[in-house]
Amino acid sequence: MAYVALRRISPYSKCRAMESPKASRPSQVAESENQAKRKRPKKPGFLVQVRKILFRVVWAFGWRIGIVLFIILAISTGYFYSSLPDADDLVDGRTKGSITFFDRNGKIFSWWGEQFGGKLTVNTVSPHLINAIIAVEDKRFYRHLGISPRGIVGAIIINVREGRPPFVGHGGSTITQQVGKLLCFNNPYDSEKWSTPQDYEKSCRTNTLWRKVKEIPFALALELKYTKDEILMVYLNRSYLGAGATGFEAASQRYFGKRARSLNIGEAALLAGLLKAPSRYAPTRNLTISQERANLVVSLMEGQGYISPNAAQAAINRPAQLFPESTNKSGGHYVDWILQTAPGFLTYDTREDVEIQTTFDLSIQKALEEAIRKVFSTKIYQGSNVELAVVTMSREGAVLGMVGGKNFESSGLFNRAANANRQTGSLFKPIVFAAGMEAGLNFRDTYVDKPISVRLQNGQSWTPKNYKSEYFGTVTLTEALAKSLNSVAVQVLLAVGRDSVATIGRKLGLKSDLVSGPSLALGTSEATLLEMTGVYAGILSGGWGVIPYGIEEIRLQGDKDVLFSLKGKSGQRAFSGRTSRQLVYMLNQVIENGTGRRAKMENWQSAGKTGTTQSAKDAWFIGFTSNYITGVWMGYDDNTPLKNVTGGGLPAEIWRLAMEKIHEGLKPVPLL
Repeated sequence: MAYVALRRISPYSKCRAMESPKASRPSQVAESENQAKRKRPKKPGFLVQVRKILFRVVWAFGWRIGIVLFIILAISTGYFYSSLPDADDLVDGRTKGSITFFDRNGKIFSWWGEQFGGKLTVNTVSPHLINAIIAVEDKRFYRHLGISPRGIVGAIIINVREGRPPFVGHGGSTITQQVGKLLCFNNPYDSEKWSTPQDYEKSCRTNTLWRKVKEIPFALALELKYTKDEILMVYLNRSYLGAGATGFEAASQRYFGKRARSLNIGEAALLAGLLKAPSRYAPTRNLTISQERANLVVSLMEGQGYISPNAAQAAINRPAQLFPESTNKSGGHYVDWILQTAPGFLTYDTREDVEIQTTFDLSIQKALEEAIRKVFSTKIYQGSNVELAVVTMSREGAVLGMVGGKNFESSGLFNRAANANRQTGSLFKPIVFAAGMEAGLNFRDTYVDKPISVRLQNGQSWTPKNYKSEYFGTVTLTEALAKSLNSVAVQVLLAVGRDSVATIGRKLGLKSDLVSGPSLALGTSEATLLEMTGVYAGILSGGWGVIPYGIEEIRLQGDKDVLFSLKGKSGQRAFSGRTSRQLVYMLNQVIENGTGRRAKMENWQSAGKTGTTQSAKDAWFIGFTSNYITGVWMGYDDNTPLKNVTGGGLPAEIWRLAMEKIHEGLKPVPLL
């Protein structure tokens, strides 16, 4: 049996405890109570309790919503990631191809469509260009994951401060986000959804809240799918940089006439500066504004350590300059005509990059334009609606210059040189005389210039009249042509027959319907200036029909195989060399002694013919030297009669001014 020892408390010890001095002092007891109160926690106030409850509620919902958003972001990113092709397949996103036009000397003089220029990579461009792009567009490009919250918030603040909606104006997008817009979030062009490629591209670049939200998963997908250099490669090739140039290779060639790998600091900065607003900053539109923008880019490059202060100052002191051809505004009507002439599958409908070798001569084109400016500024009152057209070609029919209207610095407008059918007036008379000489007449044969009356098939009489109703009696065919006598021309037509005249006209290149009556001799049929200038080229070329042409060769960019050619196709023989030589002499007398005296050139033999239609609705002059043929037409589009203008007046003067400029520095060659 076990025993447990119990602690015993003696009565003495119990009394000692009760008599303790600490327990007997009231002040000590109060102090103990105060300490106990201080240690007891205070009951929280109402607002504190509300804040705690709200925090718990927000936290409870917040982390759950965060998880849901993260899942949505991950799914969206994965979806975009799975739909992205290889980076090389994204290089060229144009919906149509381009055309580069070369002049007769092999130099580029115009572009059409969206120029591409060829694939670029980070390693095939100037390092200055890469540095400039990153400096001005996204200095943290190689450090972020595709989005920059700080940049987006900063852009929103700037937009609001400037009085715009939050997402209109500055976007705060990284280069990766901009690539997303260029790719239209991998949404291909659909002609049924968008009426034009421009509408498609505009819709892809519009800044909205939903667009900004959509950019986030797409940018993350791009960063996961591609390397930084591949993202930058897409950016280099798909960015639009103004003047029809898509990609930095096309822009470099368009503005500087060089490859992108050869760009210096100033040129690279100018191109990078175009990214913000390509149309506004395009150097072909305003070079000064482009250079000012480039200086800002240079300063950013210096501030971020890409170039030294000395290099930056040198670039600012010597800003980028355009190469001469980039500012050329000449030849717009010529280009329009070429586009009409070439096969549609190689022009308007092409998705390839096409190169067209033409017969265009920029110096001749500028001579035509200079002559027009001079006459219109000194001889025609400002505000006049009178129009004109001018064409110059070689004796083989190569069209060297063309003006289709007085607004010759624009393109896409109505081309009066190639498309306006007008009555030819007395320009037609050499065809009538050619038929007469083929029938046995010669330039010395005489006719009596007098009033005549012709019985028409309907039984009525027709009486052609000379200009101002003047008649000169017995005249040679040469004098009749020099004075442009209507009665003699009609007599010759009646002698040889209308069909003989029409046949020669067809062989010389006239395509429109020719009237059936005797008024054919007076040029009541219609033709274009291009056709009639070709007729006179045929006269100069020994009677062989000349087919005007402007295309020598068409090929795909980088391909040596010729796809299409119109070079030097000759027409039929219209009349003999003997007749040709007589006509050249007779037309020379028009300028020497006849209605075309205002066209006479110094030191050069020339030949030509004036033409003024009924009621002076059209005024023509077409003439040639041994080298070139030029035709000029003036009139109103609505057929309003001209006032105090005949073919021997302003058209002849424009012809002379242009031809004298064209022949500057050339050794005179006899015509006869």
